[in-house]
Amino acid sequence: MAAKEKIQPILKQHARALLGLLVLVLIVHDVFGTHGFLAMRRTQSEIRKVEAALDQLNKENLDLEREVKELKTDPYKIEGIARNEMGLARPGEVIIKIPQSQQLLHDPTVKP
Repeated sequence: MAAKEKIQPILKQHARALLGLLVLVLIVHDVFGTHGFLAMRRTQSEIRKVEAALDQLNKENLDLEREVKELKTDPYKIEGIARNEMGLARPGEVIIKIPQSQQLLHDPTVKP
């Protein structure tokens, strides 16, 4: 009983300080803890970045779907790819390829 009687006056004397310290610790934990305010802001920022990347990928996916549909249905699209990328020509046509370095020299839109 003697120990209990010695502790009670000390607790009464420092109760406000201990309560204030406890509140301060809780506030610090709520701000800087693993599930605190700063962690929540960081997570929300990551979510926004992932959503933006997802939107970009969805847009690219729609573009690719459109291109696939055009390749399946549009013969002029296929012909354009064959001409530009594969260097094919219709019978009687002649293809003249100019090296990239000379194209820049003779291009009237490019100013020296």
